[in-house]
Amino acid sequence: MTTHSLLLLPGDGIGPEVMAQVERVIAFFGKRGKASFKTETALVGGAAYDKHGVAVTDETVAKAQTVDAILFGSVGGPKWDKVAYEHRPEAGLLRLRKDLDLFANLRPAICYPALAEASSLKRELVEGLDILILRELTGGTYFGEPKEIVTLENGQRRGVDTTVYTTGEIERIARVAFDLARKRSGKVHSAEKRNVMVTGLLWNQVVTALHAKEGQGIKLEHILADACAMQLVRNPKQFDVIVCDNLFGDMLSDEAAMLTGSIGMLPSASLGAPDPKTGKRKALYEPVHGSAPDIAGQGSANPIAAIASYGMALRYSCDMPHEADMIDKAIAGTLARGFRTSDIMQPNMRKVGTADMGTAILEELATVAK
Repeated sequence: MTTHSLLLLPGDGIGPEVMAQVERVIAFFGKRGKASFKTETALVGGAAYDKHGVAVTDETVAKAQTVDAILFGSVGGPKWDKVAYEHRPEAGLLRLRKDLDLFANLRPAICYPALAEASSLKRELVEGLDILILRELTGGTYFGEPKEIVTLENGQRRGVDTTVYTTGEIERIARVAFDLARKRSGKVHSAEKRNVMVTGLLWNQVVTALHAKEGQGIKLEHILADACAMQLVRNPKQFDVIVCDNLFGDMLSDEAAMLTGSIGMLPSASLGAPDPKTGKRKALYEPVHGSAPDIAGQGSANPIAAIASYGMALRYSCDMPHEADMIDKAIAGTLARGFRTSDIMQPNMRKVGTADMGTAILEELATVAK
């Protein structure tokens, strides 16, 4: 029986609450006997800063380098607003992404049929929506240098963020986009700002050249990132795979989240390059929703995105696609039965908290497994 090693990093805010439900689902699959899961838990974000003075320790990063997958909760909150910039909770997540070279961030936006009415858009625009935003995660504006705030001679302060991309960084994320599209509809939109940014111009040129060389069977369309934002609201089902840089990917994926009814519904995967010997990728899986400090500790957070993120880990890191499909079906079935957390609550539905939603999904998993 195969054993998969998982590093659990619950983090801050609602992270520990939703991770507790993920652990229940891990235990469910462990008891089925097809695979076992060895889990280890460590601190990250504000929780790590409070104990160790850093957002993630060297020991935790070293452990992350060795496991099959990292399951991440969330980091940050007002408690750490005055912490030095280099020690802010988010620095822990950024270091993991950078040190493990997790350059490909997969953010699916799926509108379950039972939640079509919960979207801010009309049902006909979102029902059946299934798009994938692929965000370059280790370059661009978030990591470019210089990144600084300086005081000028006239006394004014100036903030500088630098956007930098190389041909290789763009090629490898575009290659992932083409590979993913081959397993879907075969269509890729590349979103950048080639009209006002030289990095956008380079992005356009490199993606176009790679498509000509390696994109056989893939339909490639270029779109300006701001136009993409507009079209996601106007006609989201025209898209399938959208590939974009770090900054635009961050914004567009959050916009796509609301098409599904709630940001609490969206999982994500951050993948590295395949190992030359084993073919395995370093990988981190996390819900998109963040730490939500306003509801932390209330037991009301939606655990679906975190559970679905574990489903992505089964699919991409554990070679267990059937079990990943089971999670997707269990989530859809639970929603169809009327269970709702507060963020997706609708009239005449059953409002439940974090743990009860976890229980309902486990009950549905038991049914799906029969």
